[in-house]
Amino acid sequence: MTTYAQQAEWRRIQEFLPAEYQLKPGREPAEEWWQHDGHRIHLDTYRNPAAPVKVILFHGVGTNGRQMSLILGRPLADRGYETVAIDMPTYGVTEVADDALVTYDDWVRIGSDLVEKERDGRPIVLYGLSAGGMETFHVAAVNGNVQGIVGMTFLDTSSRKVAMTAGFDPVSGLLGGFVLGLLTRTPLRRFRIPMWLAVKMRTLVNNKAAKDACYADKSSAGNSATIAFLASFLNYRPVVTPEEFAVCPVLLTQPAADRWTPLSLSEPFLRRITKVPVTTVMLANAGHYPLEQPGLDQMVDAISAFCAERAAG
Repeated sequence: MTTYAQQAEWRRIQEFLPAEYQLKPGREPAEEWWQHDGHRIHLDTYRNPAAPVKVILFHGVGTNGRQMSLILGRPLADRGYETVAIDMPTYGVTEVADDALVTYDDWVRIGSDLVEKERDGRPIVLYGLSAGGMETFHVAAVNGNVQGIVGMTFLDTSSRKVAMTAGFDPVSGLLGGFVLGLLTRTPLRRFRIPMWLAVKMRTLVNNKAAKDACYADKSSAGNSATIAFLASFLNYRPVVTPEEFAVCPVLLTQPAADRWTPLSLSEPFLRRITKVPVTTVMLANAGHYPLEQPGLDQMVDAISAFCAERAAG
């Protein structure tokens, strides 16, 4: 069993964060384990029974739960909120069930089941970074027991513009979902592709040395994914359209210096959500996985205020 207490990679990554966002000894999250369908799923937690709101943090395809704890889990805990950061199967230090072929559909189902596990009468807010942003929408569409969703991007993978901009290059982005879907019908569905070859991972952070540290982490940006997972991710369609979505308010915390998923990729999807309030906050100077000030503080301030509104009802 590997834990983050034993892993050095996240410590190298956090060196690129401002000092106040680095986890000092004694301030690391508690590490919990959750048995789910044969997986041993890792949770980074800052438990606080007195907290008015519980925030569940989803990573994307280039990060993991500990990286969510760094930029948001611990800062929100310091503001008085309870936070839970999950490592989805094949990421972080979660132990995947023997012979399991994990798909994005599994991630959505696990996210919904985690909401059920964490329900205790307090409002639940979901946060997602990168691909995790749209995952918050997908989970809320399945499980309406959440009071708010926050994403740093909301990408509709059925959009040609999104596919061509967020993919490794325009051609592979445009054709990837179709080709990978065909390959899932063959034994190649278990073949693993480095994520840096599948998506524009080179723009995860705006600091080259930090990118090298992220790539060296095989539990996050240096990970690989099966063809089955990538096909399910690119071809997933929510159970509720954005026009029908009426579960809870939505907040976009958009890094202003994001070279992977700029604001223009999220805006078409969010404009279609009209039955609940949608708010956008720009994070100055921040990259896709934000390492920079003042964007980091702006993100924590915006999400803290959003949670306070959910607590007030």
